[in-house]
Parts: sequence; C-alpha cells; structure tokens
Amino acid sequence: MSMVKEAVDVEVPVHTAYNQWTQFEEFPHFMEGVEEVRQLDERHNHWTTKVSGVKREFDTEIVDQLPDERITWRTTTGDTKQKGTVSFQRLDDTRTRVELVMDVEPTGMAEKTGDMLGVIDRRVKGDMQRFKEYIEGRGGESGAWRGRIRPGE
Repeated sequence: MSMVKEAVDVEVPVHTAYNQWTQFEEFPHFMEGVEEVRQLDERHNHWTTKVSGVKREFDTEIVDQLPDERITWRTTTGDTKQKGTVSFQRLDDTRTRVELVMDVEPTGMAEKTGDMLGVIDRRVKGDMQRFKEYIEGRGGESGAWRGRIRPGE
C-alpha cells in the first residue's frame, strides 16, 4: 500500500468544512476522476471512478466519524483497496486545517505505474486544493450529517 498525506487550510469555520465533507455525493465537484458517489446509508457509499481511462466501482464503509474532528473509512468491495482518515483542526473562528491521510493499494498495471510516478499524490493534492476552492467559493456548506459512528458498531 502507498500512503498519501495532504493538508489544506480553508477559510471557513471547522463545522462548515466538516459539514461539507459529509456531503459525499458532491465529491465529483472537486475530486478528479470521481464520476459519482451514491450514499447508500449513514455508513456506506458506492463510488464510480474513472482514472486514466480505467473505470472502477467500489463500496466504502465509514468506520469512525466524530463531528468536527474526523471521518475514517475503508473499502469493502470492488477492485479498489483503500482506507483513510480526513481530520479537521480548528485554527481559529474562521479557518480550518483539513488533513487527508490515505492508504491506497494500486490495482492493475496502469494504477501501479501511476503510483510509482506520483500520480496518486498529485491527484490528492489537487483534490484538496479544489475542495478549498469549492467550500470557500460556496461560502457555506450544502448540507450536513452530524451523527456519530463509533468503531466496532
């Protein structure tokens, strides 16, 4: 597995950044290669991605979610293998640091080659920058889910 880590400071309060990140179906607006995310229930999402012409579908499960602090997930089905955490750190009343740490296991020759060339790192860096532009441009979140999911539940 390859570890990817990227942080971005956004000019919105922590609750706004967190609330927007819980709107998984909006990820295609700022995540390159994400065609669709369908939220199946509070814990599960179905993803459709297309990267370098390769289409993948997979499911994720949220295993830990604490409002305004973190969301941790893992894949449960499909060719894509990943797990990660996005965390939210209040910098002051109007600024938040959003940090994404993700373990990705590239599958297929295209993904493995892209990983060796740093494509995953660059894509995640771009996604985080686009999230910053997206949330700051909106001026507020498009929705929110403030529930708590505990590991092992």
